[in-house]
Amino acid sequence: MLKLINKNILTGLITLLPVIMTLYLLYWFVVTTETILGGVIQSLTSEAFYKPGMGVVAGLVVAFLVGLVMHTIIARKLLSSIERLVKRVPVIKSIYLSIRDLLDYFSSEKQNDFEQVVSVTIGETGMQVIGLVTQADMSKMPQGLNQKDNVLVYIPMSYGIGGFAVIVPRTSTKPLKMSMEDAMRFTLTAGVTGTQKLDNA
Repeated sequence: MLKLINKNILTGLITLLPVIMTLYLLYWFVVTTETILGGVIQSLTSEAFYKPGMGVVAGLVVAFLVGLVMHTIIARKLLSSIERLVKRVPVIKSIYLSIRDLLDYFSSEKQNDFEQVVSVTIGETGMQVIGLVTQADMSKMPQGLNQKDNVLVYIPMSYGIGGFAVIVPRTSTKPLKMSMEDAMRFTLTAGVTGTQKLDNA
């Protein structure tokens, strides 16, 4: 009986947590933009002109414009200059770089850096784990880690944000016909939710 209760609670959490986190992020965005940008709009215009929701719309417009601007060389150079300054501040540097790397990991541009979803065979045990090849050109790696017969693979963890970057022989990896999204979803839920058939490439 207790085992059945625990199983149902776990299933419920797996079902609810993605929904709750998505709704919370949307709530945070709406409240933040409406409070900050809505207040700016009210201060620049009359109360009769302002309507609830204008702050949210303004936030979406700002995000869109920033996205457009970031495709220009000048904006990229400016951001690089700001990041160089941030990297000189000890505590802020660690927080900023961690958040930036996490968000970059899921961006459409950075997804192209992940060359292949693979299964990695662990020794002679026959066990396999799903990973993402983050570096196939080992010449870019530090001295001592740049053996050309190896690849750098990111192994995500189940039920959490995190993972391990491991260097493994190319012969221990087997390409899979999976998108990065499918691989992450499958791994983060420990395969509970299932996914498309894992075919060898």
